[in-house]
Amino acid sequence: MGIFKAYDIRGKYPSELDESKAYIIGRAIARYFRVKQVAVGCDVRLSSDSIRDALVKGLADENIAVTDIGVATTPMSYFASAVYEFPATVMVTASHNPPEYNGFKICRENAIALSEKTGLLDIKKIADEITGKYKYEPAQVKTVSLDIRADYKKLILNLVKISKPTKIVVDTANGAVGTVFEDIFPNKQFYAGGGSAFGGTYTPLCFKPDGRFPNHEPNPMNDENLADIKKAILKEKADFGIAFDGDGDRCMFLDEKAERIPSDMVSALIAREMIAAEPGAAIVYDLRSSWAVKEEIAKAGGKPIRDRVGHAFIKETMRKNNSPFAGELSGHYYFRQSYTSPKSAETVRWFADSGIVAFVNFINAVTRIGKPVSEIIKPFRRYFASGEQNFKVKDKDAAMENISREFKDGRQDTLDGVTIEYPDWWLNLRPSNTEPLLRLNLEAKTKEKLDKITDRLVKIIKGN
Repeated sequence: MGIFKAYDIRGKYPSELDESKAYIIGRAIARYFRVKQVAVGCDVRLSSDSIRDALVKGLADENIAVTDIGVATTPMSYFASAVYEFPATVMVTASHNPPEYNGFKICRENAIALSEKTGLLDIKKIADEITGKYKYEPAQVKTVSLDIRADYKKLILNLVKISKPTKIVVDTANGAVGTVFEDIFPNKQFYAGGGSAFGGTYTPLCFKPDGRFPNHEPNPMNDENLADIKKAILKEKADFGIAFDGDGDRCMFLDEKAERIPSDMVSALIAREMIAAEPGAAIVYDLRSSWAVKEEIAKAGGKPIRDRVGHAFIKETMRKNNSPFAGELSGHYYFRQSYTSPKSAETVRWFADSGIVAFVNFINAVTRIGKPVSEIIKPFRRYFASGEQNFKVKDKDAAMENISREFKDGRQDTLDGVTIEYPDWWLNLRPSNTEPLLRLNLEAKTKEKLDKITDRLVKIIKGN
């Protein structure tokens, strides 16, 4: 099955992933984990219900008891995994992809996500072996329903520490976040201090769940999907805006001028707040992030830890270092979250990405500082970045070797692709984990240096 990716299972419905394949994958997941119970949630895509039903049938036919957490965000499935102590969870979602896609995100206990190196390929092998041996026949399967929203709302509200009334715009892209956000913050209002003090208002955009994503695709990384929120920020004279992806595990912030805030700049801001609360804390950041992130972590008294791109690597590094926070350039923000398990009455911790938790930490920070968001972020924007550029080349390894040779006098490492650093600029060139592409990120101390090196690099890469 070609739908098994680096970090999840994902493909077009029904040409690449249909109910028959979902059923087989359900049986394969059951055989891989060999547990008695699995929790399943799903997003709002049009195919999610039928895909979930087929997956559940596959689990049940392998004698697995299924707990249905209903429509949820991916961070809520992580919450369910850790807090209700499920040995395995499956989230039916294709995240930020267009509406014709669907898939699965799978976790073992304590919200530890599977990747191709930690179980996904084993599940694929099992699925391949049993394909053709079992036929999916739709049937009613007995499941146990579990409503986790009240506990999840409590988790989020306990984090809210808004210092002054704030006005924002929130775009949930007709995905799974809208009703969850509305439940946590009803009547278009925020409350701080666990719900006791007025914290401000928000303008909702695309809150109604609709798996067709009729307003725009649920991918806030693409500028064309931010047109509506940009207009609304200016019209409402909002303090800032936030746009979520389809399953709520990442988000994009915009300032009061409706300008996108680079995700590494958001990481620098949240990192400072985390270190203030936990002096000396280890903060993880992906190697595409600006020099400013490392510098701000160190200046605040924290321990900066540079890591590979990808949630499986980031989360593992956080666990090893008991890190309270990590940020990725892709708009994923990770937090060491904790909550008292209703099952064991013990406080459990898990390390996972969450757009809503990122939002709460962001609004806490900017209201505490009390300046316009653009002014708060401005000091972090002291270097010039290329943004991620993608290249299709015939031989990715050869292209990276050529770049390594061309800049052999620079300081190099191969943590993820090749990173080359000079006193006044650096680059990272790495193969994509999810697509047949080379990804280039470059940063320099001056715009002139950025443009000069970028031109040189593009010529070399395209020569392959």
